[in-house]
Amino acid sequence: MLVWERPEPPNRPVPVPLSRERIVRAAIQLADVDGLDAVSLRKVATELDVRPMRLYGYIAGKEELLDLMVDAAHAEIRPVGDGWREVLRSLAEATRHAAHEHEWLADLLGGRPQLGPHALATGETVMAALGDADVEVDAIMPVVAAVNAYAIGAVRREIAERRAERATGMDEKRWQASLGPYLERTFATGRFPALATVVRDAAHLDADDTFRTGLDFLLDGIAARISR
Repeated sequence: MLVWERPEPPNRPVPVPLSRERIVRAAIQLADVDGLDAVSLRKVATELDVRPMRLYGYIAGKEELLDLMVDAAHAEIRPVGDGWREVLRSLAEATRHAAHEHEWLADLLGGRPQLGPHALATGETVMAALGDADVEVDAIMPVVAAVNAYAIGAVRREIAERRAERATGMDEKRWQASLGPYLERTFATGRFPALATVVRDAAHLDADDTFRTGLDFLLDGIAARISR
């Protein structure tokens, strides 16, 4: 039986009341501050001022705890909008926002579908919007997968940039400036004319505009495909 279906232990008189919600909330607080490496049953128990063995009445182990953390984060991913395009845009932007709020989430998104109640509610909203727009049932999952792949890939790149900045002490602009002379020398060889043109002449968008522009390209392509 999956953790979402399994009842919690009955309440009993104890010095520190416990629940899955409290356990997950404590784990998320640890991960928000110090990343997933800070999350262990022992550390969560210490945070809650209980013995680690008490947690096993609520969760089977760390994998279940991570599943519960991801589903709790999905409570913040609530797509809204009029029509399939706005709902898909909202899905991508809400996923990005949740990953920015909970950096560890970028490491856990993707892979097998999340089946917790909050994740299922998110999926239901998106599937209903596409169904209401008469998108062919066989196209719905590939469309959602494409938007999720774009959003997850984008946020992982952004989180990687955050981590690189913390590790090196250099933000993106300082890093680019440090590499400027090397690129100028390399482009002067004439071996990379197309790349040189884009680097020198194209607009350099910030992370927000880059995300939204790329998402527009993707949604335009989906609209063209499903309107055939």
